[in-house]
Amino acid sequence: MILTTTPTVEGYPVKGYCGLVCGEVIAGVNFVKDFAAGLTNFFGGRSGSYEEELINAREQALQEMTQRAEQMGANAVVGIDIDYEVLGNGGMLMVSASGTAVCI
Repeated sequence: MILTTTPTVEGYPVKGYCGLVCGEVIAGVNFVKDFAAGLTNFFGGRSGSYEEELINAREQALQEMTQRAEQMGANAVVGIDIDYEVLGNGGMLMVSASGTAVCI
């Protein structure tokens, strides 16, 4: 499965459009990671625990989107957009990935 943010895949003409596909993940950040991120915020620097949560959530959203594209018979997803949102009072992170499933 080819995944790209571009509207086409260079060298591969689009033979058919299968439709819009999305993958969504809502991940909770536990108290320990939230506390550690708070210390990082106070003292400065990067929050490795939050970065790890973002990476995992993004990969899961892309994987879910890929599975849905495969179910539609696609072998590529073009025009991918990834969005991040914080839900509630900061304890939940939502990552959504969307794109167009195509056959190339």
